[in-house]
Amino acid sequence: MSAPTREGREPAGRAYAPDFLTELFRNPLDPGYGDAAARRREVPLSRWRRLLARPVSLVVIVVIGFLFAVAYRETMAEEPGRAKARAGLISEIKQREAETDRLTARADQLREEVSRQRDAALSGSQASRLRNLEAGTGLGRVRGDGVVVRLADAAQDKDAVTGADAGPSRVLYSDLQKVANALWAAGAEAVAVNGQRLTATSTIRSAGEAILVDYRPVTSPYEVTAIGPGSMRDRFEGSRAAGLMREVARTTGLSFGVKDAEGVTLPAAPQPRLRYAEPSVSPSPSGSGVAGSTSPGPSGSRTSPSPSGGGR
Repeated sequence: MSAPTREGREPAGRAYAPDFLTELFRNPLDPGYGDAAARRREVPLSRWRRLLARPVSLVVIVVIGFLFAVAYRETMAEEPGRAKARAGLISEIKQREAETDRLTARADQLREEVSRQRDAALSGSQASRLRNLEAGTGLGRVRGDGVVVRLADAAQDKDAVTGADAGPSRVLYSDLQKVANALWAAGAEAVAVNGQRLTATSTIRSAGEAILVDYRPVTSPYEVTAIGPGSMRDRFEGSRAAGLMREVARTTGLSFGVKDAEGVTLPAAPQPRLRYAEPSVSPSPSGSGVAGSTSPGPSGSRTSPSPSGGGR
């Protein structure tokens, strides 16, 4: 005799209780509310309770209105203070930015003065070799022909229900990384992002919604400028990064374009902060541990966390 299958008929004597969702839609009202309504119809409220219900309701409405009025008044009273604090913060930020720009310009002037004094002290060949090394490492200003890759966020559409930005179309820090790396691979000799020169130790990362190049914020539109040989544009156009950005621009609406540039001047990168090696902590005189081993110092090597943000 064959075993019953899943499609076989269930025994006729088995009874099923209605599931919870079926019962909920069939009887949406809790039985307790129906019983209370039935008792109210059978035993009407007394005249005293009817007379008392009206002033109680009126008092409750007045109290709630008073609380709303007090809350509104307190909110409006604090608004000038918040606006003043916000204006003060904005003013301080602008002052700090102006001071930073002034100090940066002063640093550039002092750097040029140092370069002149150094060239005067060195022989011609040594000074020329040093200038070439500075240009190659990003510490010297360079001028030449190249290409400019422009990326810009697409126009944000507002959601009809929430009012939030509905567009998926913001340039990511990883997009700038891909473009810069593709330009280096195409033969670029110098690269800058919105005027920020890239070196071997430069970083492009995100902090919230801001994109930082060497810890300095850059905003849309983003222009990645590169100086290099004449074949650099063709090699970049055929790279995987350029193909990916063209596809992203087609599907999301952000702007992506490449154009030739003649006589481009890229500024020098800021002087790097020099780092010096330090000896690790000497082993304890007790001789514990493996002979010749040393304990790691307080400034041991650390791996920097990966930047926030996503990729494509």
